[in-house]
Amino acid sequence: MAEAEPQPDFFSDMSVIDNPQTYFAEMRAKCPVLREPYQGSIMVTGFDEVTEVLTRRDGTFSAAVNVLGPVQGLPFDVHGDDITADLDAHRSEMAWSDHLACFDGEKHSTNRQLMTDLLTYKRLKANEQYLYALADRLLDDLLPRGGCEAQKEYAHAAATYAISDLLGIAMEDRAELVQLLGVPPSQLDGEAVHRVGSDPLIFLKERFDGYLASRLADPQPDLLTELLASRYRDGSEPTFEAFSLLARFLFGAGQDTTSRVIAIGIQILGDDPVLQAKLRAEPGRIPDFVEEVLRFDSPVKVCYRLATKSTEVAGQPVPAGTVLTVGLVAANHDPEHFDDPASFDIDRPNKRDHASFSKGVHGCLGAPLARMEVKVAIERLLTRTKDIRISEKHHGPREARRYSYEPTYTFRSLQDLHIEYDPA
Repeated sequence: MAEAEPQPDFFSDMSVIDNPQTYFAEMRAKCPVLREPYQGSIMVTGFDEVTEVLTRRDGTFSAAVNVLGPVQGLPFDVHGDDITADLDAHRSEMAWSDHLACFDGEKHSTNRQLMTDLLTYKRLKANEQYLYALADRLLDDLLPRGGCEAQKEYAHAAATYAISDLLGIAMEDRAELVQLLGVPPSQLDGEAVHRVGSDPLIFLKERFDGYLASRLADPQPDLLTELLASRYRDGSEPTFEAFSLLARFLFGAGQDTTSRVIAIGIQILGDDPVLQAKLRAEPGRIPDFVEEVLRFDSPVKVCYRLATKSTEVAGQPVPAGTVLTVGLVAANHDPEHFDDPASFDIDRPNKRDHASFSKGVHGCLGAPLARMEVKVAIERLLTRTKDIRISEKHHGPREARRYSYEPTYTFRSLQDLHIEYDPA
């Protein structure tokens, strides 16, 4: 295994937070499967190599570290070429271990199936008209002001209200939830205790337990009621706690990634009046725009896998107990797969090959919903404005933009995005 030369620390250097593409390009140029010297994880930065890791189904790569990666460490010492038994014995001590994103094998597939059965095309289409009305309601308030902080006031609000409606959360609770989820974690400063435990969404438990209990007493035509009627493949009924965990995970995941994509899309449009005009004239191209946004600046930079057995990736040795940092952004900018990856091109023929929703059995089950939400939010913003501009007061002139990103090594999150516009 080749060792990387001294370079910025992916897990703590703000220069990498601001510009992950340059970091990944330098790593990939040395070797697409390369150990970084700070946390000892293996950076996987090539499109083919990322695909190999995410789609391998032989149990070699565990999702037990899927959210926080190598920084959390392992709660046991690694010995030998197979740590499966140790991982099984200590999994409950690891961050996010109560949630679907970190499940493996049969436990993952049976719980994921509950979600897949709920998020059907029919249900998503039924929610589409609400999304249009929601975007217009937000814009009714924002447009007369001539400008806004689009990340929080439009992108985050739209995504949180959207998943709240799908779940059936009471209207009077939605504004509070927007505020409650408004501040992403600062991984560089150390995670808050509730975000590194086995259930990082514990702060939502009392609230969602109440929602579910009310549905048991008085069923409603919403996703929470349908969730409670779900059964595992063998016909057995999940526990109330299992339902609560799934509901909280769906709520958290359902607004998080989507809000980032909306904000990134607006950021790109704000510097490209020609593209704005094209999409206003051809709204049928907005789905192509959304796919290229996902490829160009992925809302999730990396995910993580733990090697349970000693193995190889692309001919490079991966010892048991090694955490692999799987570069979704890196795969999306691999010039071996995407021509001129640094250019934003909605006509790119293979743009949907991107890895932004991950791949394999842990591919994002909410991807169709996210695509719909982003499409509607962008479409309504373009329809109801004549021009969208990045605020030079807040972000500097076009040739020298200044953006601040949340200090997190896993996600790509603008701290703020100030825009100006002329109502249509």
